[in-house]
Amino acid sequence: MRHWLTLRRLVTVAGLVFVWCALWGEVSIANLASGLVLAIGIVASGLGTPGRGTIRWRPLARFAGLVAVDLVSSTVSVTREVLTPTDRTHEAIIAVSVPPQTRAHLLLMIVSVTVTPGTAVVDADPDTGTLYLHLLHADRTEATRTHVRRLADLACRAFPVKTDEARA
Repeated sequence: MRHWLTLRRLVTVAGLVFVWCALWGEVSIANLASGLVLAIGIVASGLGTPGRGTIRWRPLARFAGLVAVDLVSSTVSVTREVLTPTDRTHEAIIAVSVPPQTRAHLLLMIVSVTVTPGTAVVDADPDTGTLYLHLLHADRTEATRTHVRRLADLACRAFPVKTDEARA
């Protein structure tokens, strides 16, 4: 018989309690207790267990790191653009197709791209997996497409979803 209490479950409960307190904006006895009750309920229900979906921490850390680097570099680029007297922008709207398995993570992709200054998702087609992005610099079109596909790959590896074929 496997023991219910594992290091992975303890880390998951601690992470969920941390997020719960962060959402409330305060660490208090009430927030800790209610977060603990919710976290234990979620873990005990089996959400996030293999077969239903799981989190892979290394790809998630790489995904978060890539978004953080994007945030910093894009902020510097947009700040430079705003502070220089000449306008060097050449705006464009481009379409970026993501692989079919990424469609389960379309919202994550939209938020990850839009949170970085200088790029915004203006539309998304969940049926075709196409994101329509607004860019400040059209000359970065191919680099942006490659980068979005890299984000999509990391999102799929961080949050794998079983397809219908895999379940059969």
